[in-house]
Order: sequence, then C-alpha cells, then structure tokens
Amino acid sequence: MSEGVKRSSSNGFEKPLTTEHQQEKVNEVRRLVGPLPEKLSIYCSDASIERHLRARNWNVKKALKMLKETLKWRVAYKPEEIRWEEIAHEAHTGKIYRSSYVDKHGRTVLVMRPSCQNSKSIKGQIKYLVYCMENAILNLPPDQEQMVWLIDFSGFNLSHISLKVTRETAHVLQDHYPERLGLAILYNPPKFFEPFWMVAKAFLEPKTYNKVKFVYSDEINTMKIVEDLFDMDYLEAAFGGKDSVGFDITKYAERMKEDDKRMPSFWTRASSPSAAPQPDLASATLDSLNLDSNSDASDDDKTEGSMPHGIDSDTVFTDENTLVIDGGKEESESESEDPHRTDVKPDDRAHA
Repeated sequence: MSEGVKRSSSNGFEKPLTTEHQQEKVNEVRRLVGPLPEKLSIYCSDASIERHLRARNWNVKKALKMLKETLKWRVAYKPEEIRWEEIAHEAHTGKIYRSSYVDKHGRTVLVMRPSCQNSKSIKGQIKYLVYCMENAILNLPPDQEQMVWLIDFSGFNLSHISLKVTRETAHVLQDHYPERLGLAILYNPPKFFEPFWMVAKAFLEPKTYNKVKFVYSDEINTMKIVEDLFDMDYLEAAFGGKDSVGFDITKYAERMKEDDKRMPSFWTRASSPSAAPQPDLASATLDSLNLDSNSDASDDDKTEGSMPHGIDSDTVFTDENTLVIDGGKEESESESEDPHRTDVKPDDRAHA
C-alpha cells in the first residue's frame, strides 16, 4: 500500500500510517459496507477502498460515506455498461480521447481539448467523460491505478467556460473517481486562465495542486516536465512530440469497440482475483443493500453551506469565480440536476 498520513487535530502535524494501520482501516471500511453483489464487490478491492481513504485523509467515517455514495451511483448510472455507440457523437472532434501511447511509468493518458467541444447537452458530455474514465481504467497496467491528463489549450477562449458543466464534472470526477489522477499537464494555457487557477489553488490540499503542472512550449524548463514523462518519439506533435499523425476518429472508434468487448470480463471475479469474497447477492436490489451514507456520517460531516461542484479537484476547483476546462453551452437547470449528487464541505474535498 502507498504511504498514508493522518492529521492530528491538536497540532495539525501529519503522522505517517504504518502499512498495518492502513490495512486495518481498509478492513474496517469493508466490514462497515457489508456484503455486496459481484460487480460492487469487485469495485471494492483493497486498492479502491484505500483510494477513498486517502481522499478523505484516512478518516474511516468520511471515506465510508464517500464510498457508499459511489456504490449507489454505480448501481444507478451503470458506468461500466456504457458503449461506444451511445457516446460516439460526442467524440468526433477529439475533445477527449485515450491516447495510443502511455507515459514512461506505463500510465494511461487522456488527452483533452476543451476548445473542441461539440455538444450542448450536459448529460451527453458527462456520459462521454464517464466512458473515457472507465476506458482509461480498463487500460491501466496491473501495477498502476492512476492516469495522466494532457490538456491542450490551443484555441481556448472565454466562450469555452461553463459553470454548469464544471459542477457536473466535479460531481463525477471528484466524488466517484478519487485518487485516479496522477498528473495533469496544462499545455499552453492562456494568460487569462492563471488568475482563475490561483483562486482554485487556495481550496486544494498541497498534494492535490502539486499534481497540476503548467507547461509552455516556449519555456525549456517547463517542457522538461513533458520530456521526463514521455518518450518524445511517440508523443503527439501538439505537445512537442514527434508523432504527427494526430486524432483519427475512424481508427479511434475501432479501438473503443474492441475495448467495449473486453469490458464485461473486466467486471467478473475471474479477472479481479484481489476482490474480497462476498456472498452471492446477484439478485440484490439497491434498496436492500446497506448503502445509506447518511447513517454513517456524523453531524460534523453534514453541512448546509456545501462546497460548489467544480472541475475535478486536481485540476480546477470552482465557485462563482473559477472556471471549467470544458465548453458546454447554457441549458436548463433541470437537465443538469442529478438526484445522486452528494454535497461535500471543504474539509471533505477529494483528491482525484
């Protein structure tokens, strides 16, 4: 397990958790969650529970609440069942796609181009984002659990800012994919983006905002971040690499359809030997599972003035003064509402 820390309430000093203590907390969360049907028990691997614990600074009660909300979301939204044909229309411009290359650590790379937004539907944009996240996780090697984002700001302007999309994006990335981001590279962001980032940074833990790197093609010292992370022979030219092929929707569609065929087996116990054995609850309903997160949260975990939902907390945290790295158009509030949203307070902010 990775290094863990626990903050002391008396002096703010962070004490390292031993591997044994970390495992005790994982076991405690698993016990409190209780029996689960196959897909959910596979999701609740030790590594997954640990990610939720790290996102909540190893607070069992808060991590349990977060995990239960994610389990309820996965039962209702069924992210692993989304297929290419359902979201292909969102992908045509290459606004988000999994690259054909990985970084030097073998981590999956998601390329994002906010200026290529082609949809007015918030629901459609979020569904495609979820599909991309699930596909990126599917393609992670066994020894990696985090991915890299390459965000290309070419063509980006103020018209690509959408607070509504920001809030919905955060609900998914911040609450349901904690500790999945290893590094986010913001490539050639415009000057007007920097003040927004400075506002966002104040809301983030140091280990979170340290994952976000600003890289400029005309600054050698920042380009070294890219050169140290990638084999430049395979990195696409848009990020300073030597591969000039670029995004091809026809070839990409073929890759995604092949990955779709692999997805069902990914969610079976045979492909997830690390999943803890659970009773057979294949016929269990959502209501029959012990997933009431409110019953496990203390009064201190509940708040009236909840944190607004911004972009994934490792990229941009939002309030009325920050922005989204996306470009959805305005639409009705009713379309952007999500019955499964869980508001969180600043102390509960997640680490993606």
